[in-house]
Amino acid sequence: MCGRFSLTATPEEVQELFGLEEIEDFPPRYNIAPTQPILIIAGDRCRAEGDNRTDRRALLARWGFLPGWVKDPAEFPLLINARSETAAEKASFRAAMRHRRVLIAASGFYEWHRPPKGSNEKSTPYWIKPRDGGIVAFGGLLETYMSADGAEIDTAAVLTTGPNREVAPIHNRMPVVIRPEDFSRWLDCLNQEPRHVADLMAPAPDDYFEAIRVSDLVNKVANSGPEVQEPASGDTAPPEPAKPVRKAKAPPAASDQLKLF
Repeated sequence: MCGRFSLTATPEEVQELFGLEEIEDFPPRYNIAPTQPILIIAGDRCRAEGDNRTDRRALLARWGFLPGWVKDPAEFPLLINARSETAAEKASFRAAMRHRRVLIAASGFYEWHRPPKGSNEKSTPYWIKPRDGGIVAFGGLLETYMSADGAEIDTAAVLTTGPNREVAPIHNRMPVVIRPEDFSRWLDCLNQEPRHVADLMAPAPDDYFEAIRVSDLVNKVANSGPEVQEPASGDTAPPEPAKPVRKAKAPPAASDQLKLF
């Protein structure tokens, strides 16, 4: 799964990578947690015929997906992740998978290596980031939820898939990573059905990420500074990379505004 991530790139770097016409300023965020606003990129801006400007827009969404049919959000589970293998079939995500695929800007994510049950050992947190640095784009889903009083809020979930070689020793899931050359195809919900983008939801290539053991500071949402990404003292080596893992099966075909603070 993906339960925490970070976005420390500058607005200008995000704007350039995603080809945005404009973007509002935002501060670096080192410990983004569920229910907080996250920066997403959608490809649904309407343009007049002949207007060649980008149809991409950046917006903030609550990290915690709410399907439109939910009557009482307080009684509905917090959906921060969606399994890519089944999202096109699940009632909660089916419509968004077809019509509202988005990109989620990140600098990396955190994952916890869980000890065997009954061992009384603590979980070990890792900061998992692109080996070459830069911004990573997670595949995500967007839903605009309307409450009974007519208020609207954009909500989102991170799509997950099986792990690559670096993540497998730590956890059995990882976020779907969409490469820049595939942004347009992923965001094109008008012409690209879920079955057409199923190949994009495979694990990231081996060696794309590196895992850095960090301290327990990241466990607390209140700790939101760069110190949460500092390598832990002592033995900081991550678990040994696993043997090559079998790539996750492609998802089956579908059946035919917030502020940061």
